This record gives sequence, C-alpha cells and structure tokens, in this order.
Amino acid sequence: MLSLPSPQQLRYLLALADHGHFGRAATSCAVTQSTLSAGIIALERQLDAHLLERGSAKRPVFTPLGLEVVGRARTALSALEAVAETVAAARDPLSGPLRFGVIPTVGPFLLPRLMPALRQAFPRLRLWLREDQTDRLVAQLEAGRLDLLLLALPCACGEMETLPIAADPFVAALPAGHRLAAKQRVPVAALGAERLLLLEDGHCLRNHALDACGLPRGVLPAEDGIAATSLHTLVQMVANGLGVTLLPQLALEGGVLAGAAVEIRLLEQEGGAPPSRSLALAWRPRSPRAAEFRSLAPAIAAALQAA
Repeated sequence: MLSLPSPQQLRYLLALADHGHFGRAATSCAVTQSTLSAGIIALERQLDAHLLERGSAKRPVFTPLGLEVVGRARTALSALEAVAETVAAARDPLSGPLRFGVIPTVGPFLLPRLMPALRQAFPRLRLWLREDQTDRLVAQLEAGRLDLLLLALPCACGEMETLPIAADPFVAALPAGHRLAAKQRVPVAALGAERLLLLEDGHCLRNHALDACGLPRGVLPAEDGIAATSLHTLVQMVANGLGVTLLPQLALEGGVLAGAAVEIRLLEQEGGAPPSRSLALAWRPRSPRAAEFRSLAPAIAAALQAA
C-alpha cells in the first residue's frame, strides 16, 4: 500500500516553491526553517525520490520530478480544502475568511463604499483584500491563494467562471480648453488622431482603451512611450496637457479628478453603443463556494450603483 504524504508536508513543499527561499517559506508556514527543511526531507524519504537538487545554490532548485510533484501537490491541497469549504459553506454561508482580489482601476473607487455595505449585510464574513493587476490576480486564484476576484472583462481569465455584474462606461478626459471639449459628445474615432495616454503595460484598462479607439493591442500611440502607473497619475498627465485619455465612469464617480483641470465628455461610437467595460466576479470552476459568490453579486452591484 502506498505511503501518502501528509497535507503539512505538501504545504511545506508548496511554500518553498512559491517563495524560493527556505527562511521565507518557513515564515509563511509559521514554523522554523529547520522544521520546514526536515519536513521536506521526510517527504523525499517517504516518496523515495529527490525533489530538490542538493548543491551550493543559495536558492532551492527543484528537480524535474520535484516540479511535477509541486503541481500535483497544489491540486491535491486544493481538493482537500474544497472538502472543508463545502461543509463550512453548507453550515454557515457567507461567513469566515474570504480572500478577495480586486484590480487597481476598481479597488480605490469601489471599496470605500463596498466594505461598509458588506460588513452590514454579512457581519460574519471576513474579507482579506489583495489589489493587483489582472494576470497576477488570476494566477493567485488558480494557485488557491485567492478565492474570488472582481475584475473587468474582457480579460484572459483562463478557465475561471465569471459573472458579469455591471457595465462601466468610458468617458473622454481632455485638457482644459482642448478642441474636442467644444463638443457635447466626443466621437470615439476622433481620439485616434489624438495623443492617447494609457496605463502602463499589464493593466487591463490599457487594452480596453485601445480596443475602444480601434487601435491594435501592443501599440503605444504616445510618441515618447510615456505610460502612467495609476488613474490618478493619468489624470494629472492630462491636466498638464500631455494628451487625452479614457476614464471609466466608476473612477470618475470615485473622485479621480480631485479638482484637476480636466474636462470630461461623453463618448459616441458610430453604429454602436459607447464603449464600456464589464465588471465581473471570477472564481475557480466547480468551486464549492460558487453559490456564495453569486449571492454576493447583488450587494456588489448595489455598491457600484450607489455613487
């Protein structure tokens, strides 16, 4: 009969793979470095296999077999956690910890009104927040380090299950006195001739803005390659006459202008509705908490409409 590794041994192995350092891995597991090292050695002996290369390298180096075991260990621990989550969800829905990821072009503008609403509606729910770019949030969700995401579609979400909850229209942000500000509505096509300011690569809003203007992804229209790291920085660049940009309505309602000398105009698109992005929840397929996540959607949608 096969001798099966313990969940704790697998946690040690995954921590080492994720942190790439024995000390940091041990800290994340709340054990000493010697305890973690001994646990991984015991796992290797139990499996009768070398999972790590033994040498002078300062960082742990996994053998090809070790890398395969890491992947299977991640799947196995996720399955074990799903067993416990299924029972907990049935016993007391929307309670306990929920690791919630949100993108930077949503979090600062929504969370100040969403968090109090969720505390009131679900007092036993404990939200742990993580703000990051879409691709990194999706990777953490797939790895089991996050439970639920709030992001913008379209995105490269892999096999994640998504639930659209609200449309977030774009508006044109122009420097004060810009020629397009003379129009009540700015044609999307007119922005193609302007110096379009964007967030830096990696932000999904960058691609949404390029799509809205009919520009190919991966192409930066700005002559000198300048890109902003946040919507607040983007607004200041527009206010200083460096170009124009698109802002999501959510950010506008959340106070992103903050008195900046920027003029806002609605957009119009020939032959179709004005461009927008779709805000959505995302979770792992077949998650035992899927029903809980769906029941959160109305509260989040209400917070989006509360501005």
